[in-house]
Amino acid sequence: MKIIVCVKQVPDAKDVRLDPKTNTLSREGVQAIMNPYDRHALEAAVRLKEQHGGTVTVLSMGPPQAEEMLREAVSCGADEAVLVSDRTFAGADTWATTYTLAMAIKKIDDFDLILCGKQAIDGDTAQVGPGLAERLDIPFVAYVRKITDCTNNIIRAERLMDDGYDLLEVPLPALFTVVKELNEPRIPSLKGKMRAKKIEITRLTAVDIEANPELLGLKGSTTQVVKVFSPEMKGARAMLAGTVDEQVAKLYEKLLPLL
Repeated sequence: MKIIVCVKQVPDAKDVRLDPKTNTLSREGVQAIMNPYDRHALEAAVRLKEQHGGTVTVLSMGPPQAEEMLREAVSCGADEAVLVSDRTFAGADTWATTYTLAMAIKKIDDFDLILCGKQAIDGDTAQVGPGLAERLDIPFVAYVRKITDCTNNIIRAERLMDDGYDLLEVPLPALFTVVKELNEPRIPSLKGKMRAKKIEITRLTAVDIEANPELLGLKGSTTQVVKVFSPEMKGARAMLAGTVDEQVAKLYEKLLPLL
């Protein structure tokens, strides 16, 4: 079974800042981590490999420093790592990102299953997974909370719903986006860390994936952030003093005309 896991390097959520001039995330001086939801996708892929055999390839679109994240993924059980990196990818929205990833996956060519986290914590759009499946023209399931079985080119999974879950049978190849309820990601082993240091990460540029320059990065993006701002506080405010009974009485007097 050949599995591709799409992972993204994101700023640590507790350190996220916005640049009011560029209307983009400010990454300077901010620690970069693997997107937390992608960790669950990676763990699911490694477990499937352990159960059914095969390989796990981690794929990321990002700057050169994303190699560190990919080595971490290898230390957790991935077999191969591919970094799609080029200056022309800068400023890509989810439309341009899915195009780039799709072209890279077509270059990798052979796969049975693609796993992604349900969303990235820096953008929170949850659009890349479904958009990628659409570009590759393969079945897609979102919010996968459990993968129950995989036999005869059919994979069975539970999809998280508001009132429970759906049990689905999906033909391969397919793409799943997963939620954190799926598993508990493992800690890298010493053997895995040693292997990760030595592994050669495959680098792919825009030319390597034979992408159309007009569809990449900011030029190929259909959306753009125009303005970033903090909402202004509006409406009158009042502080009620006194005992609890006194505050309740005052609140009642203020609300009574509105009833």
